[in-house]
Amino acid sequence: MRRVVITGAGTINALGHNVPDTLEAMREGRCGIGELEIRDVDRLSVKIGGQVRGYDEHAHFNRQQIALYDRFTQFALLSASEAISQAGLTFFGELAARSGVVLGTSGGGLSTQDENYRVVYEDGKNRVHPFVVPKLMNNAAASHVSMQWNLKGPSFTVATACASSNHAMGQAFQMIRYGLADVMVTGGSESMLCFGGVKAWEGLRVMSKDACRPFSANRSGMVQGEGAGAFVFEEMGHAKARGAEILAEVIGFAMTSDAADIVMPSKQGAARAIKGAMQDARLPKEKVGYINAHGTGTAANDKTECAAVADAFGPHADSLMLSSTKSMHGHLIGGTGAVELLACIMALREGVIAPTIGYEEHDPECALDVVPNEAREAKVDAVLSNAFAFGGLNAVLALKAA
Repeated sequence: MRRVVITGAGTINALGHNVPDTLEAMREGRCGIGELEIRDVDRLSVKIGGQVRGYDEHAHFNRQQIALYDRFTQFALLSASEAISQAGLTFFGELAARSGVVLGTSGGGLSTQDENYRVVYEDGKNRVHPFVVPKLMNNAAASHVSMQWNLKGPSFTVATACASSNHAMGQAFQMIRYGLADVMVTGGSESMLCFGGVKAWEGLRVMSKDACRPFSANRSGMVQGEGAGAFVFEEMGHAKARGAEILAEVIGFAMTSDAADIVMPSKQGAARAIKGAMQDARLPKEKVGYINAHGTGTAANDKTECAAVADAFGPHADSLMLSSTKSMHGHLIGGTGAVELLACIMALREGVIAPTIGYEEHDPECALDVVPNEAREAKVDAVLSNAFAFGGLNAVLALKAA
C-alpha cells in the first residue's frame, strides 16, 4: 500500500484566519467563543458562538463570486488556497487528472437557505436569486475548489453530521493509498451561525448559554462554531520527489456505525472506531501519545468518549493526553474535524498539546488526562483524531510524525 503524507494546511475559524494564527491561539489556550453578531440574535436564547470575527467577504471575492458563494464555500476556498500555496502545487496535465477534492459539511449553504426563506416567508417576495440552488447545495464548496485549482480527479462532498470532515479526510487518504489519486485536497467547512441554524440547535436542548467546558463536571452543553480547514494529502513518493515539506503522515483510518440511536452515542461503536484506526495503522496502543477528542461539552458525549477510550486502550488510557479544542473554537459540526486536525499536526511537529480550556471541576466519569486549561509540551510520535456524529457515525484518523 502507498503511504500518504500532508504537505499543506489551511484554515479560517474563530481562533484565526490562517494556520499560524490558529496554532498560536491553541498554544495560548485562547477562547474564540463570544457574543454572536447575527441578525435577530435577540430572538435566540443561545447568544454565543465561535464566530469568525473581522471577516470581510469583499476583501477576498468580487461581487459576482459573492453572488455564487455561500459563506461555507468562501471559507473552504480560503482554506484550500492557504493549503495549496503551502504545498507549492499547480495542477495541470496528468497531475490534474490524478488530483481531486473531498470535503465534509453538514449544513452546506444553510446561510443561503436562511436568508432566502426570510425573503419569501417574512418579506413576502415571490422570486429569489437564480443562483440560490447552486449556492446552497452541499457540494458547492468541493465543486468550486475543484474548478479553481483544476482538480479533475475524484471530487465530492461527505455529509455525516459532526463526523463529516473526518469521513472526508479518511476517504481522501484511502483514495491515495489504493492508487485512485496522487493528490487530494480535503477537509471540511461549515457556517451554521445564522438565526435559523442556531434556533434549530436550540430545540435539541444541548447548547450552552455561557461556555464550552468539555470533560468538566459543571459542563452546560456544546457551543457552535464556524469556519473551515483544508489539507493537501499526497502520495509520499510524489511529495519526496518534488522536495515538498511533509507536515505529518496519515497512517490509519476507521469508521463504524453504532446502529443504535439517532442522537445518543454508543461506547461500543466509538471504541470499535478507535481500535480500527490503530489496527489499520498497525499502531500499538502504547505508541499513541495524544488524542484530539470529539469532546463536545455535553454529558452524553464526554462520558461516552472517555469510556470508549478506556475500553480501547486499557491501562494505557491513564498515560494518554486527551483534549478538546472545541472549548476554544466551538463545534464546527461538519467542519470541526478539519480544524481539530491542526492540533494533531501541532502535537507531532512542535511537541505542543492544545489544552481543554474552561475546565473547572473534576468528573469521575471523565478521569483521563484532559490537558486542562494550559497547553503542554510533550513529545508524541503518534496521535488520533476522534469524530462521533449524530446518527451513530464514527470516524477516527491516525497520524504520525513525518
